[in-house]
Amino acid sequence: LRDFLLVYNRMTELCFRHCVCNLNYRLLTGREESCLDSCAARLVRANHRLMGAYVGLMPALLQRRAAEHGAPGRPSGLPASPDLAPGLA
Repeated sequence: LRDFLLVYNRMTELCFRHCVCNLNYRLLTGREESCLDSCAARLVRANHRLMGAYVGLMPALLQRRAAEHGAPGRPSGLPASPDLAPGLA
């Protein structure tokens, strides 16, 4: 939850600084609103791609770490290969 909130706060700050130029009005202009929409969408898509790669690599990293520490086999509850990781499309 903490990591999610950090990513959300960074995204909000980055898009706000990039898109909102005039603080004299209470409402966003059409240009600011469309800029914020596209900025947030870009960052969310990038985050999804990164998390997909992370989920795909995590079983191999855990197996390597277990082998380094002398633990036999793979950790329970993890797929045998990255191809079987749920939620990747």
